[in-house]
Amino acid sequence: MNKKLLASLVAMVGLAPCPPVWAQQPSKIATIGYLAAGAVSTELDRTEAFRQGLRELGYTEGKNISIEWRFAEGKLDRVPALAAELVNLKVDVMVTGGGTATGAAKRATSTIPIVMGQESDPVGAGFVASLARPGSNITGLSTYAPELAGKRLEILKEIIPNLSRVAVIGTSTQAGYAQVLKEIELAAGALKLQLQYLEIQDRKDIETAFRAATKGRAQAVLMLSSPVLSSQRKQLAELTVKSRLPASYPQTEYTEAGGLMYYGANTPDLFRRAATYVDKILKGRKPADLPVEQPIKFEFIINLKAANQIGLTIPPQVLARADKVIR
Repeated sequence: MNKKLLASLVAMVGLAPCPPVWAQQPSKIATIGYLAAGAVSTELDRTEAFRQGLRELGYTEGKNISIEWRFAEGKLDRVPALAAELVNLKVDVMVTGGGTATGAAKRATSTIPIVMGQESDPVGAGFVASLARPGSNITGLSTYAPELAGKRLEILKEIIPNLSRVAVIGTSTQAGYAQVLKEIELAAGALKLQLQYLEIQDRKDIETAFRAATKGRAQAVLMLSSPVLSSQRKQLAELTVKSRLPASYPQTEYTEAGGLMYYGANTPDLFRRAATYVDKILKGRKPADLPVEQPIKFEFIINLKAANQIGLTIPPQVLARADKVIR
């Protein structure tokens, strides 16, 4: 009887339905490519904010996503090769840390979805057809930088009432540069300010630019967004102190490195929100149909320690408006 029972059980097991093949397969881990022209150390706030955004949406590295990180360390000529690497890896979506990276990614692929973590002027740079309907494989976040550049100039004038000459330091090959200059010139005309344009293409140009600013009798510096500059934030902050020049910077991280002032979008928040675009794309949405978002969080940060170092007194009404004061 025992032998008959055993044979019967074996037969029943053999007839039991097998689970479908797909149920036995591990779910595919999506691969995200992250491309930035800056250095790993200068991107920490952004990369951590991006990771946080992914975690909030239920993604865990090594479990349901993997991230391929590529940083050019401020060497702009390396960015196209890094973009090509990510394309060759066949990443599911690419996230870019700024205009230089977005431009390289755009040239490298027209099929892999690209999410801009930040871009000053996506339409002007030719990355999207419009903010509402991007129309290509690129979408993401805009920093609204051209308009804000003029506002930053206004604040400098408010801090320095007798301001008449401002050195504008930037990289002309940066995407959106022309539109930013247009807004700065409009603001400068209304404020009756003279502008001195100083070009930075390589870190070796930085000290030369500051010598030119001093020689040109600049009374303040307006720093524009550039991966070359952002990779040298500490040096720039030190040079503004040495030159006794009040400076307005394009990113919050400059004030943490000793810079005087920042007004603009909350950059880490942009990268946290970039994760929502990645999530939608991985779930089947097309970048062409996802509107480009503009900033919803702005910050005004003043570093009083930096002000004291150059002998500058911040007017009380300006200080009262600051979201954060570094003492």
